[in-house]
Amino acid sequence: MFIIWWLIVGLIAGWITGKIMSGGGYGAIMDMVVGLIGALIGGFIMRSLGYAGSGGLIYTILVAVAGAVILTLLLRLVTRGRARSI
Repeated sequence: MFIIWWLIVGLIAGWITGKIMSGGGYGAIMDMVVGLIGALIGGFIMRSLGYAGSGGLIYTILVAVAGAVILTLLLRLVTRGRARSI
């Protein structure tokens, strides 16, 4: 059940991030992956700032979206940098 919860949160966070970050996203599967990795990044950042890791659905999605936005910014910086140097 826990894995299904993370997949749902990752899918929602990836979809919201795709809408926020002006672009079509990376497709359904990659949006989910970005959302899941973003949730890990967001959770790490929130724990580092001293916030509790427990919260409801909205808190979890907001943290995942924040991490996914950061991850998307980093991915775009890396992929644009490589495209320009070729």
